[in-house]
Amino acid sequence: MAKQGKRLKAVYAGLDREAVVPLEQAISLVKANAKAKFDETIEISMNLGIDPRHADQMVRGVVGLPNGTGKTVRVGVFARGPKAEEALAAGADVVGADDLAAAVQEGRIEFDRCIATPDMMGIVGRLGKILGPRGLMPNPRLGTVTMDVKGAVTAAKAGQVEFRAEKAGIVHAGIGKASFDDAKLLENARAFVDAIQKAKPTGAKGTYVKKVAVSSTMGPGVKVDIASLSATA
Repeated sequence: MAKQGKRLKAVYAGLDREAVVPLEQAISLVKANAKAKFDETIEISMNLGIDPRHADQMVRGVVGLPNGTGKTVRVGVFARGPKAEEALAAGADVVGADDLAAAVQEGRIEFDRCIATPDMMGIVGRLGKILGPRGLMPNPRLGTVTMDVKGAVTAAKAGQVEFRAEKAGIVHAGIGKASFDDAKLLENARAFVDAIQKAKPTGAKGTYVKKVAVSSTMGPGVKVDIASLSATA
């Protein structure tokens, strides 16, 4: 186990790690303890009662956070002609077709989100072994294989995040930065929770949301009272 630094030891000493608190209080506690020398990301993690190994229990989707993520997202678009021009006008960072595919194959992946028009999937499909493990493969279900290039690029730049359950049934996402107001983080957190609730798979049995925690990049996690997750709580 890695040794804890003085800063982290002090944080743990002043925090009851077994306490379960309302979402709003959890965010305040995490923000108060985000004292690194950079603007830490605030993250929410949800342990779901699912087994992602079964197709009917996979939780995956996208959600637009109302206050953005606080991160600069680089968007790559596979498109030609007018759609390529549309992507550039919408603010895409990298646009191309065969040339962009060649760059990816050479290891030059200069984007955090990848969008493609349907006619480009023949090219993009050959990059699956490279883009897939990085979570960058365009997918029509996630709105990243589309003719609405402008809308997809705008959404990605505005703070849309993808989520996908890991093997242990955990899904997580950054919901903003420590510099955000508590109210903005709370609104983002509830938007994410709502998206997870709506993405409940047909094969999920029993308790769907089992545990929830909020943490920062360099700080400890705080357990959240599940009953406080809804906006009406």
